Amino acid sequence: MPDSAKPKQLLHLVFGGELTDLGGVEFKDLDRVDIVGVYPNYASAYIAWKAKAQQTVDNAHMRYFIVHLHRLLDPQATA
Repeated sequence: MPDSAKPKQLLHLVFGGELTDLGGVEFKDLDRVDIVGVYPNYASAYIAWKAKAQQTVDNAHMRYFIVHLHRLLDPQATA
């Protein structure tokens, strides 16, 4: 497949863990932060995020996040 036919890679990181406070984003224990993975697009990151979030639904302090790594790597680019 030629490079021009491949979809643009837009990296996304999915991670999470237990927060100290429901209203914040400070983790209770950084050694226990769960790095789920890095995904080539938002759609696949969302599927991974949703699966992990549903596994921890019984713990209100558990939160998972999607970080748009492509925006951090190339802040001048528009997606």
